[in-house]
Amino acid sequence: MCDAIRHRGPDDEGFHVEGPCGIGMRRLSIIDLATGHQPMSNEDGSIWVVFNGEIYSYQQLRHDLIAQGHRFQTNSDTETLIHLYEQEGPASIARLRGMFAFAIWDRNLGKLLIARDRFGKKPLYYANRPEGFYFASELKCLRAAGIPLDLDREALKLYLQFGYIPDPRSAFQGIKKLPPGFWMTVDLQGREETARYWQLPPPRETGTDRSREDICQDIRTTFDESVRLRMIADVPLGAFLSGGIDSSLVVASMARQSDQPIRTFSIGFEEEGKYNELPYARLVAKHYKTDHHELIVRPNALDLIPKLIRFFDEPFADSSAIPTYLVSQFAAQHVKVALSGDGGDELFGGYHSFFEVEKLSRYDAIPQMGRRALGAMARALPYSAYGKNFLYSLSRPHALERYFEYISFNSYSLREQVLQPEWLNPPGMGFLRATFGDSILGDDHDAMSQAMYFEATTKLTGDILTKVDRMSMANSLEVRCPLLDHELAALANSIPNHWKTRGGKGKLILLEALSDTLPAELLNRPKRGFSVPLDVWFRGPLREYIGDNLHAKSFLDRGIVSQRHLDAMLAEHWSGRRLNSGFIWLLLVLELWLSELESPHSTESCYIPAGMPAGDVSLSAG
Repeated sequence: MCDAIRHRGPDDEGFHVEGPCGIGMRRLSIIDLATGHQPMSNEDGSIWVVFNGEIYSYQQLRHDLIAQGHRFQTNSDTETLIHLYEQEGPASIARLRGMFAFAIWDRNLGKLLIARDRFGKKPLYYANRPEGFYFASELKCLRAAGIPLDLDREALKLYLQFGYIPDPRSAFQGIKKLPPGFWMTVDLQGREETARYWQLPPPRETGTDRSREDICQDIRTTFDESVRLRMIADVPLGAFLSGGIDSSLVVASMARQSDQPIRTFSIGFEEEGKYNELPYARLVAKHYKTDHHELIVRPNALDLIPKLIRFFDEPFADSSAIPTYLVSQFAAQHVKVALSGDGGDELFGGYHSFFEVEKLSRYDAIPQMGRRALGAMARALPYSAYGKNFLYSLSRPHALERYFEYISFNSYSLREQVLQPEWLNPPGMGFLRATFGDSILGDDHDAMSQAMYFEATTKLTGDILTKVDRMSMANSLEVRCPLLDHELAALANSIPNHWKTRGGKGKLILLEALSDTLPAELLNRPKRGFSVPLDVWFRGPLREYIGDNLHAKSFLDRGIVSQRHLDAMLAEHWSGRRLNSGFIWLLLVLELWLSELESPHSTESCYIPAGMPAGDVSLSAG
């Protein structure tokens, strides 16, 4: 199991086997390089821990524990977990400030405790089976342990709609993800106890009794502290610098708090325009005199795509995984830790989709009878008709449903056209609430708050942070996200929404607090995501590759798509009439993932040690 995740920890490995419990660890050494070996125990060996991540507040916690009589043998943050657990049990987890997934074996209680950080920056899978309880950082470890891999059809239906599989599901029946902000104990009879120790407060919709000046000061103080804590490392450290606002703010804070030039890393694609933002990154690098490294790439997609699919273990259709992998690979040649700007858009209202929420909410005034008529018109129009998707969106009774249609890279009418009926999820708020739970706020919150909360919880964990973790750890690089410090996040959600986004502009209060740290030219540039030239590639070097895979008998025989409508959708894209690259990518990733799973050579590509069973692969109802 540990061999399967060697890439996550190439520096060291360790095991502890004691009676009914066996735990193992691959280590990427960041703090206390000499004595931080894991698994680690307390003085009498009754408590053992394996830990992935960083506890940024460990020095203060260590000071407090020593004052309470605890004796430390190392200088690592890992040992802090042991003594804090001895002192307070699972309640101690709420005191941690950091990113983590860890397991503590308590011999005296005969229990295993597993826990995951508040936003789910670090992954934690588990399977509770009759023969025992298994947990791991990645699915390939559970595969190495011989856990049966029966596909979860309902999870794959979610993937076909959203492009990722939301927590707590995984692609396989019987294997789950521990949700962010939760801990679980399991005893020797397999009995589980689960509790939530933290939940992001909902965004504030109305005014506050605090002044803008006071709030801006709090943002500056908390943000700089968050950055400072994430600069603690005993190894070379740097930052991703995309040229956007968030990564630039992180670099600016790092530079102000360091007496050495900050190492910064940027990539751009050969394709110009929105695929190459290196000039903006250079602007910030020059302003703060960073030790700047940049690379223009033209990746061999035919080699890269299958590799990335193996690292994710599940179908995952966010194509920005490609540049995330490439910039991580580039940075890992120089540093072992990099800070990123992830989280700013979700917490401070930076996405373009948020600007549309108010517009979408206006359609709430359409009477229900009118909505039914619009829905009938949408259904009557042929798929190729312009305006069909807009009419369908207007027919939806809830603003949040319209928001989901807006942010989707595959509309309901496209899915309805191409997918077989049994692979479609039902539309409506009932389905959304059942799928995303309390990430979909109640109707007592406005549409803006609901959208922002979804993006900062389910979407952030299942998509953005999954991408960052897998692509960075594939290159043995640790990425830290100062904007996702939980104290900064709670502060952000205490600020009224209209202080964050207004008049088609976002992150207003964040920029009001911190914009004086950035070059003026950066503040007026249009927002762009970390994008990849899929449209260019799909019409060029990958066109034949797409045809070979999506027209393959193995894919068509799965009964997921209608071949006639698939061909029509592809022809529409090749002609340029509609850009369907997002949906094409989603289907391509699914077929490559299923083919990899079924391949007789897949055990080798998934790092499974020789002689270990891979488990049976079958499609079955979840």
